Amino acid sequence: MSRTFLGIESSCDDTAAAVVREDGTILASVVAGQSALHADFGGVVPEIAARAHAEKLDLCVEQALAQAGLRLADLDGIAVTAGPGLIGGVLSGVMLAKGLAAGSGLPLVGVNHLAGHALTPRLTDAVAYPYLMLLVSGGHCQFLMVDGPDAFTRLGGTIDDAPGEAFDKIAKLLGLPQPGGPPVEAAARAGNAKRFALPRPLLDRPGCDLSFSGLKTAVLRQRDELVAAQGGLHEQDRADLCAGFQAAVADVLAEKTRRALEQTRAPVLAVAGGVAANQTLRAALEAVADKAGARFLAPPLTLCTDNAAMIAWAGIEAYAAGQRDGMDLAARPRWPLDRDAAPMLGAGKKGAKA
Repeated sequence: MSRTFLGIESSCDDTAAAVVREDGTILASVVAGQSALHADFGGVVPEIAARAHAEKLDLCVEQALAQAGLRLADLDGIAVTAGPGLIGGVLSGVMLAKGLAAGSGLPLVGVNHLAGHALTPRLTDAVAYPYLMLLVSGGHCQFLMVDGPDAFTRLGGTIDDAPGEAFDKIAKLLGLPQPGGPPVEAAARAGNAKRFALPRPLLDRPGCDLSFSGLKTAVLRQRDELVAAQGGLHEQDRADLCAGFQAAVADVLAEKTRRALEQTRAPVLAVAGGVAANQTLRAALEAVADKAGARFLAPPLTLCTDNAAMIAWAGIEAYAAGQRDGMDLAARPRWPLDRDAAPMLGAGKKGAKA
């Protein structure tokens, strides 16, 4: 009989709960966003996010169970994001999951949030192992060979800003709302991507590592030059800068993806994470995959951003592989998928960042 898991996600600024079956059926998926709470601050405020998670988590779980028409007793396990992420939010989710597991007697499985994204193609398309995953989100960007539910090999990643972080910063410096991905993409539709000569970082170096900090700085300089020359930014200036920035990100991701496919000969290229919702980036990656003879997969837009369905699914896979966690499950701000790879962004007492 197909197992059914509750998933709980609270790693950043989306409070989510979902109920998923082992056959890939999503019985319920509830996401409570916090954009309005952080809008005045130009980014996610960890303390506000943690408080909102604590207020909404139990309500999201109740709503998900109601949508699925199930009780806790009808489930086979509880999966929860145990990291990486903003520690206050992660801790809120872990503590709720522990309480539910203790009260119901259900098995508890702690899930790496990044594994949730990386295993999404298994949930949506039943993709067989191995496959190449480009995980591209607000806080992370890396190429991974996925060989199993806990078997990831990192081929490369960002050495500074993640693309989603860069989109947010570009939106902020151009006076667009947060989160930055959708408004930058919308503005770019009316823009001339060739107006400004923006850099394509690290294309002159071999390998699959990426960098977006210099690109962000280049956009900042162009903006400052325009403001100095004409006393401000015109709407077309903003559109052209967004289009040029987006095109540069697409070019870099496309070339690095081409190298990753050439290196691995992977039969499938999957992309996941919030930035995977960007249609320009999707089109560029799909063209690269098609040229390499690889199948291209991108999840539905609702599964690109943070959600609990992917956490429930990752928990189902981990449980099937024998993972069980107890009341000592720890909330982790850092948790690399490839534990054998050297840290890309430095490490401290709490471990490697990525």
